[in-house]
Amino acid sequence: MSNIVCFGEVLWDVFPTYKKIGGAPLNVALRLNSFDNAVTMISSVGDDALGVDLLKYLEDIGFDKSFIQINKEFKTSKVLVSLDETGSANYSIEFPCAWDNIHLDDKFLDVVKYADAFVFGSLVSRNTVSYNTLLQLLDVAKFKVFDVNLRPPHYKIAVLFELMQKANFIKFNDDELFEICKELNFNSNDLQKNIEFISKETNTEAICVTLGGDGAILFQGKKFYRNNGYKVKVIDTVGAGDSFLATLIHQTLRNGKPSEALNYSCVVGAIVASKSGANPKVTSSEIDTYLKR
Repeated sequence: MSNIVCFGEVLWDVFPTYKKIGGAPLNVALRLNSFDNAVTMISSVGDDALGVDLLKYLEDIGFDKSFIQINKEFKTSKVLVSLDETGSANYSIEFPCAWDNIHLDDKFLDVVKYADAFVFGSLVSRNTVSYNTLLQLLDVAKFKVFDVNLRPPHYKIAVLFELMQKANFIKFNDDELFEICKELNFNSNDLQKNIEFISKETNTEAICVTLGGDGAILFQGKKFYRNNGYKVKVIDTVGAGDSFLATLIHQTLRNGKPSEALNYSCVVGAIVASKSGANPKVTSSEIDTYLKR
């Protein structure tokens, strides 16, 4: 069991006919928790009905909510989600909201300092309050995992570059990787060359890039590992990348071989995409079935 801290947005994903708990860092945290890790979520909700419901949900599943602040000034976050014909999601994200205003607490520093991994995303850096808190937590973290989630217009390349320089492990999707490299004046259509460029420019030894239905590529120990994906009938892609990342972190902290960790993570991501919502139940038997293919 590993001790892991996730930092950033907790929210409600609002679909046309229903809503579900979401937020990339919380999705990662919940999947890590399902693998029996000790997980802490640092965030903020509003002092409102949606905040009460979100915290009650976490309490009901036995997830520690004590590091989620209650903000009396800003509302609990809602994200409007629309799905295209392939199940791919588009997001409309309210600003400002409670998780834009996560204030530093000494107990945050203590729990991050002793964690095996500290997981954070790019979206939480869009507002000064949460960004400043993030920077102070990064100063004490041992192993820093940066999940790049580009949600226009909520990011700046200069901020992303600063965060990449602080990370030990970076996860992108392929569109995000190419966009950022182009903004940094590196123009190549070669996926591996773009990964090597980011590794060199940011001094990051481990980088993973997801490729949608075509799997993922992992750069670790100066070697590339590739999985070509597992074909499933996609219901929606919400949270699939988050579950992929959570699984990869889990396997990495267990000192799993990079190729095996990547395969396992691609399986979990595919299973999540085949179900509704960001945090569906994934069983060991389901994972084993795919791995045997």
